[in-house]
Amino acid sequence: MDAGKAISETVGKLRQRRTAPLVLELDLTEGVIEGPPADPLAAVLSMRKPRLSDVLAGLKRARQDSRVKALIVKIGGNPLGLATVQELRQAVVRFRASGKLTVAFGETFGEFGSGTVPYYLASAFERVYLQPSGDVGLTGIALEQRFVKGALTKLGVGYEMGQRHEYKTAANTFTHDHMTEPHRESVGRIVESVTGQLTAGIADGRRLDPAKVRELFDQGPFIGAEALQAGLVDGLAYRDEVYDEVKRAAGDEAHLLYVSRYAKGAAVRKLPNPTADGIALIHGMGQIRTGRSGRSPLGGSGAMGSDTISAALRAARRDDHVKAVVFRVDSPGGSYVASDTVWREVVLTRKVKPIIVSMGDLAASGGYFVSMAADVIVAQPGTLTGSIGVSGGKPVLSELLERIGVTSETVAEGANAGMFSTSRGFSPEQWERVNAWLDRIYDDFVGKVAEGRSLTRERAHELARGRVWTGGDARDNGLVDELGGLEDALALARKRAGLADDAPVRTYPRLNPLERLRGPDSSEDRAAALTRVRLDAWGPLARLSAELGLPAGGPLSLPGWYVIR
Repeated sequence: MDAGKAISETVGKLRQRRTAPLVLELDLTEGVIEGPPADPLAAVLSMRKPRLSDVLAGLKRARQDSRVKALIVKIGGNPLGLATVQELRQAVVRFRASGKLTVAFGETFGEFGSGTVPYYLASAFERVYLQPSGDVGLTGIALEQRFVKGALTKLGVGYEMGQRHEYKTAANTFTHDHMTEPHRESVGRIVESVTGQLTAGIADGRRLDPAKVRELFDQGPFIGAEALQAGLVDGLAYRDEVYDEVKRAAGDEAHLLYVSRYAKGAAVRKLPNPTADGIALIHGMGQIRTGRSGRSPLGGSGAMGSDTISAALRAARRDDHVKAVVFRVDSPGGSYVASDTVWREVVLTRKVKPIIVSMGDLAASGGYFVSMAADVIVAQPGTLTGSIGVSGGKPVLSELLERIGVTSETVAEGANAGMFSTSRGFSPEQWERVNAWLDRIYDDFVGKVAEGRSLTRERAHELARGRVWTGGDARDNGLVDELGGLEDALALARKRAGLADDAPVRTYPRLNPLERLRGPDSSEDRAAALTRVRLDAWGPLARLSAELGLPAGGPLSLPGWYVIR
């Protein structure tokens, strides 16, 4: 009898749980991940991080779900890039428009540090709560670059670099001791554009005058009581107090559920036909390299391997059930050759079905190269893109080596056999070859921009010259077609393909366990898109690895300090 009663109670609780009101929860303490893990190591490292696509899909579905009464998001911890924040912010605004309660909670928005971008995300919520001991680091936006030329000169290290053109400033940290005028102009416009976006968003979310928000930038950072008085937060409260208030508003029987779990549960319950017509979603993340995608065991952001992305595009292109492709790009660039390899596959895909690019935080230099041939490019206003240019050269260590007593001798056949040695500078003839290489890459880049974006070559060059643009400015200049996020790109792909609004989205490459184990039969096999752990993706040690003879990032790269968080 007791066992039967226990079973009955358990069944009753499960039934009640399936019908009880829901409060969706999102914890951004560890940030979010863009796409599926690229390799087993990435899978382990990202186990407790929500996936952006799951969050967006969950919030989209929840807008129409009468069971979902509220959303509560904890903001803080690992910083998120500005475009990712805008993606989340857009999803929250749409969820809030459905009439459901939205609450942001932060233990602090910048603990004795900048918290402008995290607070910008919080401002999209109906209510914002701050722990009493927390702060609001609303201070505005600053992009700072350090120049190490002076220190390198003292060490006896010189850099011989060429660039195309004046706005391609990746090497300036080594070759200059200050910002050039084009460098300052470009960065100044980025800061101005981003500040305008943040000001408008915070003003709209908190019902403040934009001029007042600009004043608050100059007055911050704020301790909790000051933030409350300024109207930046709605209350000072601890987590338990905030959660209790939300649960009371949602109903006594309400229970918490992570947004990602909600999205995955909905997907399992729906169980779409695996052969139904749908959209292929391909993620291209990190430095662009030849070979397969993957991540270094030493850290770093991973690599977008041209073999992996090309195989995924081929598989999606040949799948009759894929009616359109969304290529999600979040990359500072890298190898010119690898970027060109991916570009070619995008061109071939566009000939047979629509392909839409959705840009993340960064899609610049090589990241723009792989994007520019798409039918439509969608970016957030805060995406950093463009940087259509090239730089290349080498450090010269001869003076340093002499100081520390290191000598080197070379035996070579061929006048230029040792031209890439760091023990000596380029000869005039070798500089001619370097400049011919730079000219060839830049001319090819600009020509393909003009072709893909329907611009004259003169206009493409004017927008290029290595200059970095925000997504908002890129849209105004024709380098980007529409402002929006991944959900917008998927909706556009469905529309272009003539599919229903709820047509399935499948991440590519789609491999079953057996295919993963046996490996590819050929480079045409979809299993050729398998990723791997990359020992050559050295992340923060990339420049040192180049000195050691290991592959560097490549000539189409954007410096990491550009990322806005």
